[in-house]
Amino acid sequence: MKNENSVFSRLDMNKYFLKKNLKHDLPSSIVVFLVALPLCLGIAMASGAPLFAGLVAGIVGGIVVSTFSGSQLSVSGPAAGLTVIVLGAIAQLGSFQTFLLAVMLAGVMQIVLGLVKAGTIGNYFPSSVIEGMLAAIGLILILKQLPHALGVDTDFAGDESFIQNDQENTFSAIQGALSHFTLLAIIISALSIAVLLYWPKVKKLNVVPAPLIVVTLGIILSQAFKGTELALSPEQMVMIPVVNGWNEFTGLFNMPNFSAIGNKDVWVVAGTIAIVASLETLLSIEAIDKIDPIKRVSPTNRELVAQGMGNVVSGLLGGLPMTSVIVRSSANVNAGGRTKMSAFFHGCWLLLSLLFIPFVINLIPLACLAAILLVTGYKLTRIALFKHMYQKGWDQFIPFVVTIVAVLLTDLLKGVALGMVVSTFYLLRTNMRNSFFYKITEEGDKKHIRIKLAEEVSFLNKAAIQIMLTHIPNETNVVIDGSNARYIDPDVLETIFNYKHNAYTKGVIVTLENVRKNYVVPKINMNTLQETFN
Repeated sequence: MKNENSVFSRLDMNKYFLKKNLKHDLPSSIVVFLVALPLCLGIAMASGAPLFAGLVAGIVGGIVVSTFSGSQLSVSGPAAGLTVIVLGAIAQLGSFQTFLLAVMLAGVMQIVLGLVKAGTIGNYFPSSVIEGMLAAIGLILILKQLPHALGVDTDFAGDESFIQNDQENTFSAIQGALSHFTLLAIIISALSIAVLLYWPKVKKLNVVPAPLIVVTLGIILSQAFKGTELALSPEQMVMIPVVNGWNEFTGLFNMPNFSAIGNKDVWVVAGTIAIVASLETLLSIEAIDKIDPIKRVSPTNRELVAQGMGNVVSGLLGGLPMTSVIVRSSANVNAGGRTKMSAFFHGCWLLLSLLFIPFVINLIPLACLAAILLVTGYKLTRIALFKHMYQKGWDQFIPFVVTIVAVLLTDLLKGVALGMVVSTFYLLRTNMRNSFFYKITEEGDKKHIRIKLAEEVSFLNKAAIQIMLTHIPNETNVVIDGSNARYIDPDVLETIFNYKHNAYTKGVIVTLENVRKNYVVPKINMNTLQETFN
């Protein structure tokens, strides 16, 4: 077994360097890099942290997390969902260095969560809610990036909340952008979208990634109109820190304040970050697995450990807390990424661009990057998805729509929580209805009812079975058939046996077929399962 595992490991590593995978992963990594760059900076700015802290989190998320993660398409970095927590935590703890200690401790907590198998929570997110979350993220990208595409960059690039930091909301920001647009930004956005849609369709041109053409086109146009009335302002361009030499680069790093280890507020902040970051990660992993063309399943417990290691390193180097993020991961999928080398390379590009070509990166108009995100958003919230969910029935469509609306009007976690509540309601209703079925026959004046119990009868079915038994008419022969039941909850068994005991008072004769007095929850023999697959 040991030899087989070592062979498998070598084969597993070799796939990351196969030409057929690298020809997809390298171009995809450039797209993710271009998308991640303004998001890292924008989220850092909104969090009240140094801009460099956002880049550190992006670099660590790309290089460290992807190395230890089992997810092939997930991309990690600073998350918009943590901005409010980070902003409040820095103010509460009094210094950014003390906050970094909380980030490190949050990472340790995530590692522990992964080791105790807390990642299995991700298996219980309903499909309709995950699909709704993806569609909502797509709509958010479209609505939030429209102002940037029009040249209005008052809100930070990674904002996903309905109520923005500039006191506008998603819809009022679009309305304001329509009256304060910049013509050159619109031209760049329109041409960029056209290139993104039509460039990949030409096979001979598809060798060069479309987003790279978009960025090149944006730089050329912005430089061509520099000094004219159409020129873009510095706020409409990417702005990363420019470092001149190694000493200046190392001076950007912050170290955690380890002397605050006894501060209880540090531990409270660390716990909050660990829980929220872990939930967002699990949601993102589940969502990305949904849109993975190969339909791979990511190991969630391993992902929590990888995220924890990333947050420990990020906190140690002066970076923001991170999660697996849907926007960058979706861009990775849409760009054709195959393996986690795409996420790894995107982290490398972030580091190299900061060290060697910051002046070139600062020439990129934000309108170019907004166009990339607009196209990504369109692919996430396509009309076909709504039709597909509608055809699945109301029990799938309503939680799907509720999740979309809730995420749009609140934030990711609140929206998903509301979608889960609605989905659970439909699940309980369906479960209660499907606990049994019965057949009625008549012989003369006497009715015969056969009640066939389902394979799994839980305590949730107790009320439905109790109501059904109560309404059985007098002078009836009743057969309760448990031949299909693998498990019947003790509360339900008590209801059935009590009914049988008291039914004679109504002239009802009850016969139990294959209904035992107790049932044990079936257990999966993991050793047998492993031997079967081996």
